[in-house]
Amino acid sequence: MQRLALFLAALWWGGISALSFLAVPTLFASLGGPSVGGPVAAQLFSYQSYAGLLIGLALLIILRRDRSRAQFRLPDDSVDAAGADLMQMQQSLATMGFVLLGMLLAMVQEFGVAHQIITARATGGDLRLWHGLGTLLVLGQWLCAGSVLWRLSR
Repeated sequence: MQRLALFLAALWWGGISALSFLAVPTLFASLGGPSVGGPVAAQLFSYQSYAGLLIGLALLIILRRDRSRAQFRLPDDSVDAAGADLMQMQQSLATMGFVLLGMLLAMVQEFGVAHQIITARATGGDLRLWHGLGTLLVLGQWLCAGSVLWRLSR
C-alpha cells in the first residue's frame, strides 16, 4: 500500500507540474491569445482539481489504513516498536494534513475562484485579481502534493 500511496502522490504532483508549468504555457503560446486559450486552460485546471480531489481521497484512505494498523499493535511488542509506531502515526497524521489542505485548495479553486474568473471575464470584473488568486491556489496545491510526495518517499 505504501507503493500505491507513493505512486498516487507522484501522479498528483506530476500532473500539477506538467499542467501548470508546461501544458498551459504551451497552450497560450500556441493558440495565440487568452480569448482562445483561456477556456481550454480553464477546462484543464478543472480536470486537475477533480483529479486532485480523487487522488487526495485515495491517499487519505491509504494513510488512514496505515495509521490504524500502527495504532493497534499487540501490547506485548517491544517499547522500541511502540515508539516507532508513535512516530509513524504522527508522520502519517502530518501527511494527511497536507493532503487535506491540498484538497481544500482544489475545492476553493474549482468551486469558488474558477467561477469568479469566468464571471469577471464576462462582466469586466477584476480578472487580474481572480487569476492571481487562482495561481496562488494552484501553487499551494503543488506545494502540498510535493510535501506529500516528499514525506512518502522517505
